[in-house]
Amino acid sequence: MQRTLFFLFLVLFTHLSQSQEYTSDSVFIRTLFDESLTQGKAYEDLRSLCKDIGARLSGSAEAAMAVEWSKQKMESYGFDRVYLQKVMVPHWERGTKEAGWFKGNDQQLHKIPLLALGGSIGTNGLIEGELVLFHSREELLAAKRKDIEGKIVFVNQPMDSKLITTFNAYGGCYPIRGYSAIDASKLGAKAVIIRSLSLSNHPHPHTGTMQYEEGVEKIPAAAISTQDADMLAEFILDQKKTIFLLDMNCQQLEDKLSYNVIGELQGITSPEQIITFGGHLDSWDVGEGAHDDGAGVIHSLESLRLLKELDYRPQHTLRVVFFMNEENGNMGGKTYAKQAKLNGEQHIAAVESDRGGFSPRGFSCDGTADQLEMIKGFKDLLLPYELHKFEKGYGGVDIGPLKDEFEGIPLFGFVPDSQRYFDFHHNENDVFENVNKRELELGAASMAAFIFLLDKSL
Repeated sequence: MQRTLFFLFLVLFTHLSQSQEYTSDSVFIRTLFDESLTQGKAYEDLRSLCKDIGARLSGSAEAAMAVEWSKQKMESYGFDRVYLQKVMVPHWERGTKEAGWFKGNDQQLHKIPLLALGGSIGTNGLIEGELVLFHSREELLAAKRKDIEGKIVFVNQPMDSKLITTFNAYGGCYPIRGYSAIDASKLGAKAVIIRSLSLSNHPHPHTGTMQYEEGVEKIPAAAISTQDADMLAEFILDQKKTIFLLDMNCQQLEDKLSYNVIGELQGITSPEQIITFGGHLDSWDVGEGAHDDGAGVIHSLESLRLLKELDYRPQHTLRVVFFMNEENGNMGGKTYAKQAKLNGEQHIAAVESDRGGFSPRGFSCDGTADQLEMIKGFKDLLLPYELHKFEKGYGGVDIGPLKDEFEGIPLFGFVPDSQRYFDFHHNENDVFENVNKRELELGAASMAAFIFLLDKSL
């Protein structure tokens, strides 16, 4: 009888302890959100990054100033350790503003806004050629050299509006931006123009990285807006011949020294084990990099600040990283992972925010079934904050290289609402004014809560 009573008491004590822990976790998460929404620093920090520094393309003076700004900001929040990690990054410059025109049967010139794709060569003066329209990359790949040689290719493939997750639509169209210069050059084209990668119909061209292939002649590559792409496609179909004129003086320079910026809260029970979280500090050179990825680095910075402000003592070392050069090389992510392995560090998880500053929806898991089940266990605690998506998916570009160095490491991606992201992605509209204060603060608190639960669960 005594043994039975002891067993029942043990079960009851364990249940009560678990209930108290659950209640304690719930209260702490509520406090994180309260602090972020009433006393948070995220919105002002993003304003300062966007307005005091500006767009931050790798190798630029603004990127260098962003490194200094980030280190000072982390130090001001009193993290246990703040330091820089050397990274050699590509240095591409847009030069003076690109210029484009087209003309049809009547020879009347029409000016059209455009942006060189990141990494493109210049035109070495004004070039012109007959414009050849393709409605998809597949059409271009199936074309004959005789129909393209000496001409300028225009690929007008829209993102698939039927896909609810807009990042899937973006992934389906990325090869157009990434490889059209190679595809067109192999068929003898002198330049390529693409439709911007956006689901919106607006007048702002989008830039973004593109590729060249060794042994294939490099040709200039640029993007026009979705609105202008529709207009130009109709114009071409209405004319016997359309001539396009293009002038760009962008150029690739020698690699340049830059830095990842790193801050830490030391773990108490397992300080040698590291949870990395962050976003990328660099941006394209148009707009201010507010959503891509100013919001991501500020989410990450504010997460660590919130945890420190509430006197949370982590079990593992929590390390925030502002990665340099995600946009055109990912040298920050690659360098970080390789250096971590060389240093003999123990990395047990990584989290990335690089999908904009919109309303938080949850987290994706690039990991095992057990690792996915672990974060699904967070759902009850996070559902009151409308975080409901805990599913298999992508971690992020910056943290991706950790997979190559640390076998079995789970990578997690912050998932906000995606419907408006490609309105701003890589274009002049990606400015501070287009980030909602409350949505940004909810995102920061969501990241902090997720990292808190991850730290307790690993």
